[in-house]
This record gives sequence, structure tokens and C-alpha cells, in this order.
Amino acid sequence: MPNTMKAYHFEAFNDALASLRLREDPMPSPGMGQVVVRMRATSLNYRDLLAASGQLPGIKPGLIPLSDGAGEVVAVGEAVYRVRPGDRVVAAFNPTWISGRPEVEFMRAMLGGTVDGVLAEYVMLDQQGLERLPDGLSFQEGATLPCAAVTAWSALHCGLPLLAGQTVLVQGTGGVSIFALQLAKSFGCRVIATTSSAEKAGRLRQLGADEVVNYAQVPEWGAAVRELTGGRGVDRVVEVGGPGTLEQSIGCTAFNAQIALVGFVGGLGAQINPRLLMRGGLSTHSIAVGSRTDLAKLLAAAEATQLRPVIDRVFAFSQAPDAYRHLQSRRHFGKVVINVD
Repeated sequence: MPNTMKAYHFEAFNDALASLRLREDPMPSPGMGQVVVRMRATSLNYRDLLAASGQLPGIKPGLIPLSDGAGEVVAVGEAVYRVRPGDRVVAAFNPTWISGRPEVEFMRAMLGGTVDGVLAEYVMLDQQGLERLPDGLSFQEGATLPCAAVTAWSALHCGLPLLAGQTVLVQGTGGVSIFALQLAKSFGCRVIATTSSAEKAGRLRQLGADEVVNYAQVPEWGAAVRELTGGRGVDRVVEVGGPGTLEQSIGCTAFNAQIALVGFVGGLGAQINPRLLMRGGLSTHSIAVGSRTDLAKLLAAAEATQLRPVIDRVFAFSQAPDAYRHLQSRRHFGKVVINVD
């Protein structure tokens, strides 16, 4: 291995992408239980835009960004038993959360936030934060999975069991929503999707969406979704809009339904009447991505169902700032990937 490697760092967070710099860093050397991974591809999430603008708690100047990446193990330290050199691996979003319910201490070690991420040629990680990438998935595809796909998996599995034949609502065409659509269809569910574009509506149908509602044309889309279920409502909502869409989501739920609270890309500041949350046995569940065990289950499901992640565009390593700008534009359909090769 070389003595140095290239990595992106945020020098500050007051001017967002203007402070993203490519540096020459020393090559990491693995210690006890540690692994050096030659990164082959990374991908971006909405969370990474928040980090770039300094809106994530606990971030500090000098941060190597991005949580999601896939690569090849090139060196291992003492007592490493979970992987070996040559293994193709993906990094867990939160390497200290192995299984079970999330705890506060697990939130202090999130890649690309409170600790350095994976937008680098080589990354040193603890062996406990890695899972093997199935042979049928490329590095680019594997790099899309740790945050968005695991979040979608958790949203569909949290709380009440999701059963074949039930109806799931997904919102928009970001990574979490598209993974939720693909996974829900593989479980035998009916899926209703929302979007603001006729072109994207067609692509959602190609991926398996049974119905699509254009919220730009139908502002009261919650009522339209309920009508598509014959008035019964949906059983599960993968809520990525937050306060900006939550009231409409509540309005289209069935009795004893569940809303998985994932994000707030639809904006902040709206107020929700608590009585709406209490109607019809409705429950909500906050999603914090998932554990390494959840990542392992997602990878097994992806292999068994031959799930193919939807990649919108692939950027070169030297074009990392352009990848951020493309995600900011919200013109993407699926995941935005950066090749590290």
C-alpha cells in the first residue's frame, strides 16, 4: 500500500461545499480489531447535505464526510476474525450499534457525522462495523445500501408486522422511498407512491408501484390515496417529508396503521393536532437507520430477491462537490454515487 492517500475534508461548515477540500492524508495502519478498506464507491444521503451546512449535532471541522461506502479489505490488525484481506465489504452506518434497540451511546459514532466517514481512498474501520457484500452486487450498488436501504428495511419492519397483501405508501423518489417500494413489493404488498412529476410517476410504475399520485396536481393527496384503497386507508406510511407532509399521511391511514417517521425533506415548522395521531389506533415509530444486524438482514434479502438498487448518476472521485450539488437540485431518481477508483 502507498504511504499516503487522498480524502475529502470539510474545513468549515459556514460556506458548505466551498469548504470541501481534497487532502493528502497518511495511510491508516490498523490496530487491534481494526480493518483498512480500499473504498471503491460511496453514495450520498439527504443527511449529508445537513452535514455540509453544519446542521448535524457533534460535527467538527476536518470531518471526512459520507456514511455509505463499499470496498475491499486490504489490511487487518490483530484479533480480526470477521473479515480478511480481499473480502468485499460494506460499512454499517453506525458501527457501534450491533443489534437490538438504539441507545444514546450508539448515536455518538455515526459515520460522516460524529466520526469520520468514507469519502476517501482508504478508510480504517472496526471489524464490528462491516458486513460482506453479496457477490451479485457491485461496489456501486453496495455503496447505496447502508443508510437508505437499511432505513427502508427498518421502516417496514418496525413495530407492527407488515403482512403480504397490505398497502404501503411511499413518498417521492429519493433513496429511502425507492428502496421501500422495492422491498415492500418483494414482501407481497401493494404500494402507492407520490411524486410531483409525470416522468417520475412512469418510472415508479416500472419499479412496481401499483398506483401513483401526483401531489403537485392533487394538493390534498391524502384523500386521493385513501380513495385508491376504497376508503380503507393504507397500513404503513414511510414518512420522509416530516411536518410538511405528515397531516396528509395521517389522513390516508387505515385503522391500526403505522407511520414510520424517517425524515423531514418536506420542511419544518408545521403543527399537528394530537387528536389526529390518536384516531383509529394510529401509531408512529421513529427510525434511526438501523443496526449492523439490520444491515446483514437487508443484504440477505437483497441477495435472495435479486434487488437491484436504483442509481441515478455516478460521479468521479474528483467530482465529489458536483455530486453534492446534484443531490441538492432534487432532480435525482434514486441514489447519487461517487466512484472512488
